[in-house]
Amino acid sequence: VPSFTPSLEFEITRRRVGRGVQEWWWYVEDQLRDLRSKLDTFPNYVEQINAIIDNGAEHSRVARHDLHHLSNADGLSVWREREAAELSALVQARLHALQHPADCTSARKLTCSLNKGCGYGCQIHHAVYCFIMAYGTKRTLILKSQGWRYNRAGWEDVFKPLSSTCTDPSGGWKVHWPGNNNSQVLDLPIIDSLAHRPAFLPPAIPKDLSERITRLHGNPAAWWIGQFLKYMLKPQPKLQQILDSMTEQMNFHGPIVGVHVRRTDKIGTEAAFHPIEEYMRYVEEYFTDLSLTNPSVKRRVYIASDDPNVVKDAKNKYPNYEVLGDPDIAKSASLATRYSDSALKGIIADIHFLSLTDYLVCTFSSQVCRIAYEIMQTMHPDASSYFHSLDDIYYYGGQSSHNQKVRFNHVPRRSNEMSMNKGDIIGIAGNHWNGYSKGVNKRTRQNALYPSYKAEDVVVTADCPTYEE
Repeated sequence: VPSFTPSLEFEITRRRVGRGVQEWWWYVEDQLRDLRSKLDTFPNYVEQINAIIDNGAEHSRVARHDLHHLSNADGLSVWREREAAELSALVQARLHALQHPADCTSARKLTCSLNKGCGYGCQIHHAVYCFIMAYGTKRTLILKSQGWRYNRAGWEDVFKPLSSTCTDPSGGWKVHWPGNNNSQVLDLPIIDSLAHRPAFLPPAIPKDLSERITRLHGNPAAWWIGQFLKYMLKPQPKLQQILDSMTEQMNFHGPIVGVHVRRTDKIGTEAAFHPIEEYMRYVEEYFTDLSLTNPSVKRRVYIASDDPNVVKDAKNKYPNYEVLGDPDIAKSASLATRYSDSALKGIIADIHFLSLTDYLVCTFSSQVCRIAYEIMQTMHPDASSYFHSLDDIYYYGGQSSHNQKVRFNHVPRRSNEMSMNKGDIIGIAGNHWNGYSKGVNKRTRQNALYPSYKAEDVVVTADCPTYEE
C-alpha cells in the first residue's frame, strides 16, 4: 500500500466534510421531528414525515460510510497509524525525560497536592493540570498523595509512580506559584484559583507539535490531554490483575458501545436526568451504521453508572443486546461509599472499560466520561468523533476560552439567531446537536444561536519548551 503524508489542508477538509454531513442531518432530523409533532392530527402527513426521516437517516449513513472509506484510502490509514504511534512515542519520551532529571536534589520541581475537594474524575484532571504546568515550565512534577481520600496509601498504591528516580519534594526554598525562574521548588494551587495563567493551559497545544497534532487529530486538545493520562495511569500489578480478571469474567470485546449514566450526585445541580432510552437511541444508531458493512453484528453495550438499577433496566428493555456492566460498581459509586477502596477500583474499572469501547454515549458534563474520551484518544489515531454527548461539548475544567472562527457569513432568519461575518470569533457555550450552536460573537457581543457548520474550532497553540535534548 503506498503511504504518503497528506497535507494539513487535506485532513482538515476531510474532517470538515464529515462534521458537515453530521450537522446537516442533525438539523434536518430535528426540523422534521418538530414538524411531525405539529401535524400529529394528520396521520398521512406523519407517515410521510416518518418515511423521510428513515430514508434521510439511511442516506446520511451511506455518506458517512463513504467518508470513512475515503479516510483510509490511498495508504492514508497506514500513514495515520504510523504518525499516531510516532507522535505519541515522542511525547511519552519527553514526559519520561522531564520526570527523570539527571540529579533530583538540584532539579527544578513543581509540587502539587492530589487532594482537591472533589470527586475522582475531577482529581485526575487536577493532576493532569499539574503535569501540563510542569511540562510548560520544564519542572519535574512531584505529586503529593499521602492520605488521598480515595486511597490513604497514596497514588503509588494504585498507579505506578510518575518517576522512578525523583519523588522527593525537597530543595531550596519552596515558593508559591508563579515564583520565578530561580525558585527551585514551586508549589501549585488548584486551577480555579490560579493567578498569572500561562498560555499553555488547555485547550492550548505546544506550538512545536501543533501542525502534526492538528493534521492527525480532530480534537487536538483532547489528544494532548490523553497523552498525559497515558503516562500517568499505568496500573500497579495488583490493579492490572483486577482489570484483567474483569475483562475475562465479562468476556469484554468489541464491537461495543460504552454508555455512562450519571445519576446520584449531579442530577438537578450540574446535569439533567436522562432516561436510558435517550442513550440507547445513539447506541442503536452506531450499530445500524455498523450493520451496513457487517449485517450480522452482535449488539453489545457496556454500561457504567452510579445507579445499580440502570444495568437491570437496560437488560429488561433491550433483550436483543448483550449488556455488560457490574451493578456492584454502581453500588460503590453511590454517595455513601464513594471514597471506599472498592469504590476507587470500581471507578477506575469503569473509566478503563469505557475508554476501550468503540463509541461513547454519555453526558460530557461528567468528568468520568470526559476522561474516558481522553484516554480513548490514545487507543486510536483519531477517535475525536467516536462519541455522542447528551449535553455539553467537550471541555477541560478550568480551561481558557474555547473559541470558534466563522467560515461563512450568516444572515439571521429568526430573532434568536446570530449575525456573523466571515472571520468573526465566537466564544462557544455549547452545541445543541440540532444544527445550531450557542455562543457570543466577540465582535458584536451578541449572545445567540448560530448554524454550527458555518464555524469551526480555533486551535490554540502556545510556546513550550521543545525538549530537544
